[in-house]
Amino acid sequence: MDTQMSFTEALSQSGLEVIDFVILLIYIVMLVSLGVILSYNRESKTKSTTDYFLAGNTLTWWAVGASLIAANISTEQFIGMAGTGYADGIAIAAYEIMAAVTLVIIGKFLLPVMMSRGIFTVPQFFRQRYTSGVGLAFSILWLFLYIFVNLTSVAWLGALAFEQVMGLQGFEVEIFGITLSVRLVIVFLLFIIAGIYSINGGMTSVAWTDVVQITFIIGGGLATAYFAVRALSGENGTFEEGCETLYVALQNADFVKDTHFHLVIQKSQNTSAYMNVPGIAAIVGGLWLTNLSYWAFNQYIIQKGLAAQSIREAQKGVIFAAFLKTAIPFIVLVPGLCAYYIIQRDEQLTLEGVDNAYAWLIHNEIPTGIKGLAIAALAASIISSLGSMINSTSTIFTIDIYRRHIKPDASDKRLVNVGRISAFVALIIALIAANPLLGEIDQAFQYVQEYSGFIYPGVTIVGGMGLLWKRASTPAAIWTAILTIPLGVIAKILLPNTAFLMRAGYVFIVLLVLFVTISLLSSKNIDPSQSVPVAYRTLLKRWGYSLGAFAFLCIVAATVVTAGAGALPPEATPDNSTIAYLNDIGFQAFFFFGALVGACAFILLSNANDKRQDHKALPIDLTLFSTTRGYTIGTAIICAITIALYVLLW
Repeated sequence: MDTQMSFTEALSQSGLEVIDFVILLIYIVMLVSLGVILSYNRESKTKSTTDYFLAGNTLTWWAVGASLIAANISTEQFIGMAGTGYADGIAIAAYEIMAAVTLVIIGKFLLPVMMSRGIFTVPQFFRQRYTSGVGLAFSILWLFLYIFVNLTSVAWLGALAFEQVMGLQGFEVEIFGITLSVRLVIVFLLFIIAGIYSINGGMTSVAWTDVVQITFIIGGGLATAYFAVRALSGENGTFEEGCETLYVALQNADFVKDTHFHLVIQKSQNTSAYMNVPGIAAIVGGLWLTNLSYWAFNQYIIQKGLAAQSIREAQKGVIFAAFLKTAIPFIVLVPGLCAYYIIQRDEQLTLEGVDNAYAWLIHNEIPTGIKGLAIAALAASIISSLGSMINSTSTIFTIDIYRRHIKPDASDKRLVNVGRISAFVALIIALIAANPLLGEIDQAFQYVQEYSGFIYPGVTIVGGMGLLWKRASTPAAIWTAILTIPLGVIAKILLPNTAFLMRAGYVFIVLLVLFVTISLLSSKNIDPSQSVPVAYRTLLKRWGYSLGAFAFLCIVAATVVTAGAGALPPEATPDNSTIAYLNDIGFQAFFFFGALVGACAFILLSNANDKRQDHKALPIDLTLFSTTRGYTIGTAIICAITIALYVLLW
């Protein structure tokens, strides 16, 4: 039987009907058409760099919020996180839940400062605040991360999912005499679809098509989750019966030993799951580094906020995004969880690789028509993220490398063309690198998080200190940038059995001490401190001392638990000893949280009392941190949702 016939048979046996393919085709045509129309509408006048890279600062709050989440939600969540949820349970939802909290903090304290500077890119801010060398170093770091981690993982995981849903695992095609795997061909097609509108239209096309994309992502994701729960109750069961099945599993006597319904994992109950999400480190540990670095200093994310009409519009968009973020665990984890319980109760069912969980569920448990909607949601999550990454990759290369170091006098037209060319080249490199980097990875979500985590401590320190501390110096930023990755690698070698979120926290503490020490010892480029109004100084001191006291309590508590755990008698267990239990859920994470809060306290007190500042320090303007009543209410609701989830599913 020839390959083409086998290919056709595989599609016919995939369970997909014509209506499913029609829905997917309608989505793709609508998306590409909208993107092209938007790009050509902007071509009616000369496209400037602001038009191409920041959508002319025209984004409204709902476009900012939708685009933030559409750029964020990709196969890392639909495939990678669902796979980790299948293997380890709901604790991985911490990445989404705590991201919502992080967003409102960034919206209040970091985004306003960045927007007030009128910047295009994060490396551009690093260059303005420190030196050209620091900006260039982080430009190169982000370019490598986008091309070799983000673009490759999103496209590869998406292709893996499509391959399984369509029953095309292992198939190959011959193109111009070259034999290629179907998965690589799908990666190529995803790059083509995302590139058509993002390369031509820039941020305008990316952001406004994301509004459509998020509708497919949320709608299709919720529909998939609904039918996943319904499938738990059997062939002719109902959604209510499926919910009852989940509730019974939640109340089962074995629940304590099953991590699948725990947001906080004990190491003694599931060591492998603990390595991915180490207990309360997901609340007070290195996950903060991931979230702060990703949401505040990740170009393809923060660029959406920078493109807003105003700071207030950006902040409303951030709150909207935070609310959308709280829904993501239900969309991506419920299917993975349901797939786990369905397969567990039927010995004849198997799953090859946990990252196949979401695609397996679509293939086997989702009805015709809804399959098409689910696949469209999956495609939307992939293409929207790829579009944002493509645009931001070209932005960083064009603004921070080409215009700064290659042709400073380039016209806007030339810069836009360079942006398009660099985006195309990035896609070619990512296409070539995808298989060698990801071909053997089992849980790709953890691959992305761990290897991105090598640069997160340094990015958070250099960015956060640069924005908020007037003594942050260039030598400190340079040494932090240089040592971030080596220290991460050393920590991985010396602490191979320590969860990467814990290792990242330890690296952060070392780099923070180094950064502060070098900055305080720097004698060059130091100016007299700006005059701080008495009211500002009083407020800074009050919050500084309060946060300092809290940081001290965190570090003391972590020290007591760590020391106490080492002195426990042999018969002590997490069931009969509080110290053993706290140690079992990773209470050591409070060392990191104490350091993080302590750094905030130190910044406030230093800004209030220090008579000197770095010559490139940003003005201390507390009015930037004022927010509307609506923002405060939204923040309170987000925090209440977070607390409720952890209380119910601890």
